[in-house]
Amino acid sequence: MLYDVVIIGGGVVGCAIARELSRFRLKIALTEAYCEVGFGTTKTNSGIIHSGHHSPPESLKGKLVVRGNRLYDDLQRDLKFGFKRIGELDIAQNQEDLQILAQLKEKGEKKGVAGLELWDRKRLLREEPNLSSNLLGALHAPAAGVINPYELSFGLAESAEKNGVNFYRENQIFAIDLHDGVFVAKGSRLGIHGRFIINAAGVFADKIAEMVGLTDFQIQPRKGEEYMLDKRLKGVVNHLIFPTPQPKSKGILIIPTFDGTIMVGPTAEDVEDRYDVSTTLAGAHRVFSQVKKYCPSISERDVITEFAGLRAVADTNDFIIGPTRVKGFINVAGIQSPGLTAAPAIAEYVREILWDEGLTAEERSDWQPAIDGPARFALMDGKQRRLWVNGDPQRAKIVCRCELVTEAEVLDAVHHGATTLDGVKFRVRAGMGRCQGGFCTSRVMEILAREQGVPLQRISKRGKGSEVFYPRPEDEEPSHDNKGEAQ
Repeated sequence: MLYDVVIIGGGVVGCAIARELSRFRLKIALTEAYCEVGFGTTKTNSGIIHSGHHSPPESLKGKLVVRGNRLYDDLQRDLKFGFKRIGELDIAQNQEDLQILAQLKEKGEKKGVAGLELWDRKRLLREEPNLSSNLLGALHAPAAGVINPYELSFGLAESAEKNGVNFYRENQIFAIDLHDGVFVAKGSRLGIHGRFIINAAGVFADKIAEMVGLTDFQIQPRKGEEYMLDKRLKGVVNHLIFPTPQPKSKGILIIPTFDGTIMVGPTAEDVEDRYDVSTTLAGAHRVFSQVKKYCPSISERDVITEFAGLRAVADTNDFIIGPTRVKGFINVAGIQSPGLTAAPAIAEYVREILWDEGLTAEERSDWQPAIDGPARFALMDGKQRRLWVNGDPQRAKIVCRCELVTEAEVLDAVHHGATTLDGVKFRVRAGMGRCQGGFCTSRVMEILAREQGVPLQRISKRGKGSEVFYPRPEDEEPSHDNKGEAQ
């Protein structure tokens, strides 16, 4: 098939573009290297929807972040992902910080960020009594919020597929040819032909651009380590807590997640290895030594898990979105913070670029924006639970005790595309609680194996190479010679 548009990269930005373009009568494909969308940078994102006052007004980040923030209420209504506007506090630890916060407020108001307000120490400690009494004040941004970014990716992808977009997972692109105005993106599983290519490949965007001879930008992976704390700390803070921002990053944050846990981080370390998501003792020390200065109630003793992600930092230090000298090849690169917030606005921006580049399409009258969100037993009250269970044994059986996830919810995740333990975890939270899967992993694996009709040895954490069981020789797949015959 010749596609009108081929999107390379199934992170939140690629999926947002796919859904936006699905509004029109176009043939669209998205190819993703991992076994599921959102399994790269997106799943290790901090999950913050920024109000927009941090980004310079003249930057592309600054122009798209405020619009993106405003689109999230309608997006959540359609896609049913976890999202709550809890507000952000940028705290001042010294007099110089107070001056910077005043400048941030002025900059944000010029961009149209609503509700910005400077709080003195008394107001700050009244709203957040667990913060240090040494703080001098804060800038309050009520439009900021938290989401579950992996849920958003799954919702965007499901909506796009529902409206005709073809997704090719586990298909890493290794070369791109151009013949008579048609691109051929050669993948590890199959090649895809398209008139336009959208390069949304995250930390590999510069490598994808090099495949068509473009070398005008470089991506520097920047690792951020984050630490998840026990739910007993729920409510220790109620807002997103930001230190006054630094030139390289927004600093070490305190993040009350949508589901009630507290997360602290991230660090900001430039690395060369584009697969390096390791955590370190040095990173943990950096995070907690900073956080304790403004919230003494937080301790490393409460960590239940830790992880790291890579931000795709372009050498321009801004988003790189636009057409190139290779006609039909469009970069959507350097999408670091606030890329998650800007994602729906980036999708609109890319659609306009495509129109300017000559793509034409009729808007569909049958476009369906909404999907059915998953049931969340843990969020129901007693009456809702009784009505939902209604004698169904799968709805009554708890698989994950920490997060109160039922067998019916795990089945729903599998039937909506989960093929791995992480696929289930990021859809319904089985394995995200205090015991980190110690109770539920075997149960989830049994369900995955049963529903996919495969042996337990084939079940993995995040795709091929991360199988939970070391395979026995008789379980390994046969190799093939060049003629395709089994050996």
